[in-house]
Amino acid sequence: MCADKVKDKNLPQTPFYYYDTSLLARTLEAIQAETVGHDNYHVHYAIKANAHPAILRQIAAAGFGADCVSGGEIKAAMAAGFKPEDIVFAGVGKADWEIRLALEAGIAMLNVESIEELEVINEIATSLQTRARVSFRINPDVGAHTHAHITTGSAENKFGISKEDMISVIRKAEAMTGVEFMGLHFHIGSQLLLMDDFEALCQRINELQQQLDAEAITVPNINVGGGLGIDYHQPAVHPIPDFKSYFQTFAQRLNLRPGQRVHFELGRSVVGQMGSLLTHVLYVKKGTEKKFVIVDAGFTDLIRPALYGAYHEVVNLSGESRIARGEFSDCESERERYDVVGPICESSDIFQKDYLLPPTRRGDLLEIRSAGAYGETMASCYNCRPLPNVYVTDHPLS
Repeated sequence: MCADKVKDKNLPQTPFYYYDTSLLARTLEAIQAETVGHDNYHVHYAIKANAHPAILRQIAAAGFGADCVSGGEIKAAMAAGFKPEDIVFAGVGKADWEIRLALEAGIAMLNVESIEELEVINEIATSLQTRARVSFRINPDVGAHTHAHITTGSAENKFGISKEDMISVIRKAEAMTGVEFMGLHFHIGSQLLLMDDFEALCQRINELQQQLDAEAITVPNINVGGGLGIDYHQPAVHPIPDFKSYFQTFAQRLNLRPGQRVHFELGRSVVGQMGSLLTHVLYVKKGTEKKFVIVDAGFTDLIRPALYGAYHEVVNLSGESRIARGEFSDCESERERYDVVGPICESSDIFQKDYLLPPTRRGDLLEIRSAGAYGETMASCYNCRPLPNVYVTDHPLS
C-alpha cells in the first residue's frame, strides 16, 4: 500500500469513501459462479448496505434483483436500472405512500410483517383496483451468533409474524380480494459467519413447510433473507466472502417443494470489502497515559464502531510508506499504540483503541478498511458536518 500513489490521484478532500468497482465485479462474479446451477435461485441486493448510484447501476447491470426497505430505495433501485419484477419490499413500518409506490411500480413482492400491515395493503390495493403480491415475513425464533443490535430472527425482535400465527395469517390473506399470497420470508440477522446459523434456519423452514403441507397450502417462493458476513479483521486475505459454503448450505439443507423459488437478500457480503474510508491525521495528541491520533473522519462518516463497537482495520498509508523506505528514526519504534479518534463532540467517536500503527504524524493519510457496507449509507450531518465525499474507481488502492 503506497500513500504516494494515492496522493497522485485526483481525489476529493478527506474524509471520503474509496470504492473499488473491480473488486465489486469479482464479488458479483463469485456469486454468479455459485448460483449458476440453480435456476430457481434469485439473488436480490440489499440496497440499505450501500445505495451509491454508481454501485447500484453496476449491480443491476450484472442482472441482480433488489431488496428494498423504503420507498426511497424503490425509487433508487428503479433509477439504477433494476427491473420492478426483480424488486422485493420489506420493512416493519411501510407508509401508505410507499405501499402505493410499490403497487403502482409493479414490484415482485411486498414482504408483510404484521396482520395490521396486511389489512392496510389489502385496502390500498383494492382502491387501486389491483392485487398486491405478498410474502409473509415469519419470525423463525432462531438465534444467530452476531451482535444483539443486528440479530432479527429471535422471538423478542420487532420483525416479522410469529410462526404460531403463520397459518392463520395465510388463511386471512386467501380471503382477501386485494392480495395474493406468494410465499414466506425469513431473515435471522447480519454479519453471520457460521454456517450453523443458516443450517438452523433451514431446519426451521423445513418444519414450517411440513405444517403447511398438512394444510394443503402451496408456497411458490421461499425468501431466506441475507446475513452472510465478511472478514473485518483480515480483509486483504479474504476480500470475497465464502459464497460457496453459503449457497451449498441451502442447497443441501433446505427441503424444497417442486417448483419452489428461493430468494436471497445479500448486502454486506456484496459491497463490504470494496469500500474504504480515507482520512487525514489532524493531530497526534499525547495524553497522560496514551497517545491519540485525531483524524478528520468521525462517526458522522462511519458510525459502526460507535454504534456496534464494530472492528475496522486501520492502515496508516503514509507511515507504511515511510517504513518501506526506511525513513523512521532510530528513536522511533516501528509500531506504537494509539487511540484513533474523530473530531465529533461525543466520547464514543472512536475508531480504534490501543491500536498498533507506524509512528504517526500530522497530515498522514489513513485508510479505514471494509467500509463499503453501512458506511456512506448511514452517514449523517451531526455537528453540521458535510456528508463524506465519494470516489469511485476500477482500481484498488494498492
